[in-house]
Amino acid sequence: MNDVLLSVQELWVSYGNIKAIHGISFDVHEGEIVTLIGANGAGKSSTLRAISGLIPYTGKILYKGQELRKISADKIVGMGIAQVPEGRGIFGNLTVLENLKLATWQRKDKPEIARDFERVFGIFPRLQERRNQLGGTLSGGEQQMLAVARALMSRGKMVLLDEPSMGLAPVLVREIFRIIGEINQSGTTVLLVEQNANMALRAANRGYVLETGNITLSGTGAELLGNPRVKEAYLGG
Repeated sequence: MNDVLLSVQELWVSYGNIKAIHGISFDVHEGEIVTLIGANGAGKSSTLRAISGLIPYTGKILYKGQELRKISADKIVGMGIAQVPEGRGIFGNLTVLENLKLATWQRKDKPEIARDFERVFGIFPRLQERRNQLGGTLSGGEQQMLAVARALMSRGKMVLLDEPSMGLAPVLVREIFRIIGEINQSGTTVLLVEQNANMALRAANRGYVLETGNITLSGTGAELLGNPRVKEAYLGG
């Protein structure tokens, strides 16, 4: 097994008196795709936001062995964790190129930035065609591609994807998951939150089922696909 890149240990997240995450623990190894599946309100997005430093929590989150709790969200990005938020979060009044350039603001390695533009446009040729188009005029699928490309431009060693298939037509969902696989094959570790459990588990090395803030099942993607409880609850029987 590859080295542990991210370790979440006894994570608790509360919103006022409401406990959203109940002491969950899991690891993500370097080079893996790991998915968190579960219904709305299960705590999936809260887990990603805690890792990214966007909300307070108790417990430990370690990245490359370093605890993240007292590190600001912008510095976490600089360490190599990039999040693609639910709803994409692109800047609609900026062009594709300007959106991508914004992701490099912390970087000083101009030759590498130029190479990363080549890499990103190689993965997303549609974005290269639309590089001077405003983000807000892109289709939903293209906006999702832009959100993923922007995370790659930040030089993330690890990418957190929050519901990348949300609102997309089936043909675009398949394209997004193909791209996720390609990104992973190129060396990026992926932690994926996804309601499309079938696609997520087929793509993932390992998965965890979150229910009301608790991890209730875990295993390889194939094991969870074949689990009767998962089939009944998330795969339509």
